[in-house]
Formats: sequence, C-alpha cells, structure tokens
Amino acid sequence: MDKFRIVGGKKLSGTVRVSGAKNAVLPILAAAPLLDGRMEITNAPHLSDIATLMRILSTVGVKCDREHSGRVWAEVSDPRSSTAPYSLVRTMRASFNLLGPMWARRGYAKVSLPGGCNIGHRPVDLHLKGLRALGARIRVEGGYVVAEGEPVGGRIYLGGSFGSTVLGTCNVLCAAVLAKGDTTIEGAAMEPEVQDLCHFLIACGAEIEGVGSHLLRVHGVKELKGASWKVIPDRIEAATLVIAGLITNSEILVEGLRPEHLSAVLDRFDAAGVRIEVGEDSIRTLPREGRIRPLDLTTYPYPGFPTDMQAQFMALLTLADGISVVTERIYPERFIHAAELTRMGALIRREGASAVIQGVERLSGAPVMASDLRASAALVLAGLVAEGITLVDRVYHIDRGYERIEEKLRSLGADVERVQE
Repeated sequence: MDKFRIVGGKKLSGTVRVSGAKNAVLPILAAAPLLDGRMEITNAPHLSDIATLMRILSTVGVKCDREHSGRVWAEVSDPRSSTAPYSLVRTMRASFNLLGPMWARRGYAKVSLPGGCNIGHRPVDLHLKGLRALGARIRVEGGYVVAEGEPVGGRIYLGGSFGSTVLGTCNVLCAAVLAKGDTTIEGAAMEPEVQDLCHFLIACGAEIEGVGSHLLRVHGVKELKGASWKVIPDRIEAATLVIAGLITNSEILVEGLRPEHLSAVLDRFDAAGVRIEVGEDSIRTLPREGRIRPLDLTTYPYPGFPTDMQAQFMALLTLADGISVVTERIYPERFIHAAELTRMGALIRREGASAVIQGVERLSGAPVMASDLRASAALVLAGLVAEGITLVDRVYHIDRGYERIEEKLRSLGADVERVQE
C-alpha cells in the first residue's frame, strides 16, 4: 500500500497550476446516459474517482475513454444495460448520480446504494424524494435502488437538515431536463460545480433558468445532444495549495483558479492575518511576520466556507497564536483527522460539532493514517511544516481528489515521495 514520506521544514517556491475540478467532472460524466451523441470533457484531472466512474459507465452501456491531455469522452453504445453494480458504486458516492440520468432516458435504472469517504451519515433520501416528485416509482431491494416509469415535471424542495444537497440537486436536475413539462427545484445547491453541470446541460440543449441560485426552473426537452465542455478549476485543490504556501511561510504562485469561487476561504485567510495577493486567476502567498492569528470558522453550504476545506484549514490553525474554534455544520462527524494531527503535536479537543484548537509553535513528524480525501490533504500539509519525517498511510484517499499532488509539491521544493511499505 502506498504511503507519502515527507521531510518537513522545507521552504517552498515557484509556480503551480490547479487541475480541473473533480466535483465538476463527475456529475457531468454521470450525465452521459442522457445524451444522443458523444460528449467530451476537457481539463479533466487524472484521478481514481474519474477512472472508477468510467468503469461503472462501461457496465451500463456507455463507452468512454480518456486521453493523456486530460480529455475524457463518453457515448452511449447499449442503453439496455441499466444496472450499476455494488462492487463499484460502493467505492464512490458520486456514482449514485447515474440513477437520475439512466431513469430519465431509459425508463429504468438500478443503482447500488453508494459508498465513499468515511465522513459521517450522508443519506440519499433527498435524491429519492426529488425523483419521486418527477414520477419515478422507486423501491429498494437487496441494497439497490430501482427507479421505473416516465419522468414528468413537478415542484421539488431539496433543502435538508444541513443545507442543500449537491449530488441530489445534480441527480434530480439530470432527470428534470428530459421530463415532460416544467420542473421547479427549490432549495437547489448553488455550488460552482452544480452551476458547471447546468451550463454543460444547456450546451447540450437543456432549458434551465436560475443557474447559480437556490431556485432552478427547467423546461423539459425531448432530447439532448453531445457537446464538448471545459470544466472549471478545482477550488478545493486551489485552496489546499495556497495553504501549502502559507503553512510553510513561503512565497508560491497558485495559477489557473477562480478567486470568485473562494470568497469565504479568502475571508478566513484575511482573519488569520496571512499575506496573499489575489490576481485575476491566481493567488500568491507571501511570508508573514509573526504567527497566524486564531479564529472561529464554521462550514456552510456555498457560498459559505466549504466543508471540503475544513481539515486543511485546521492543519493551518494548529500553528496559530491562540485558540481557534472550527464548527462543522455539514458533516458534524468530520473530525477524524483531528486525532491524527494530535499525533504530530497539535492540541485539539472535540466539543460536539466543534473542534477547539490550541495553537502550538511547532509540529513533529509522525506516522499518521488518512481517513478520507480531505483529511489526507490536511496530514500532508501538516507534514510539510513538521520537524522530522511524516509517513501518511492510505494515500489512495488523496488520489481520489488530487492529481499527482506529490509531484506538484515537489515542483515547489517540498521533500515528498510516494513509497511502498
């Protein structure tokens, strides 16, 4: 099993470019069963999650392949096969988003209940509620969800206990674009990745209004054609790389991002007293004088602070000059990384849905274990600044969402290598 071996304490310098957004590629690629003709996605990162979804698509009659340049293409070859197997769906939650597109186009879909990162309870009830509102006859049998019938327009509310559902919005939206009549989706997720899916579907012939708001109006069409689409940059990778520069107190330039997608993160950088220069499509980190300021941070649905940046920001706050409080409003159990950070000398205690962090002057290298995608990134960031050697186990988690992160960090001067032990 691969590990990362990190020798901490190295200053970083240079320029690094952000890859395309995994969380934009996956719902767009999952929409392939909707289309007549070939779809192409450019700027797609080389990630295990994307490779997994391509394997799942091949089991449901969609031919797909990718080029080294980052171009992924897909085209329906056999619409009769509409069962997405447990053996693959259990490894990645986003693959559940095949349910809406397959059902809408084929009148039948059978998809295993999903798996994915161990970050707390993430039910699919809102997905099913939305599809039922569009006329789906749904039953759960043997660990699979079966959807049958013809989609018809309707009015749907997708707000949940912890805010809007991103994947649920994508799943329901993909069914609504081929539904007979008009559909109104209230409480829709507003994340940039949802917006990117909307714009892709519009390029394919869908009629969608209200993109970027909590209220989407969809006029169903009879068919969608394939299209070529360049996905947005990965805002989570961008912010993670910026923290790599900040935590090591280094000057680096992170290029190819969209600052408007990071407003809440930039606000917390300002509160922490770090030095950055924000350009049109870049962020430069600058060395600071003194320690990081402590702060309070609470995760919320977009445009609030993203839950997918909570762990990485916590790694930064372990070195703050005082007490910080991080509150998780999306996945209250998403704190497994806190225990691993304490192995490196961090002082963190749980209080319900919050973590209280007493900043320390330094971290120490240690063997640590990644529990999920973003936790693994946090441990890598901590390893960059820790004294001595850090071994991060189970880095297959980080391979799900970061394209060759060890190579990008090495290009900046970090001492990071992938090893097998």
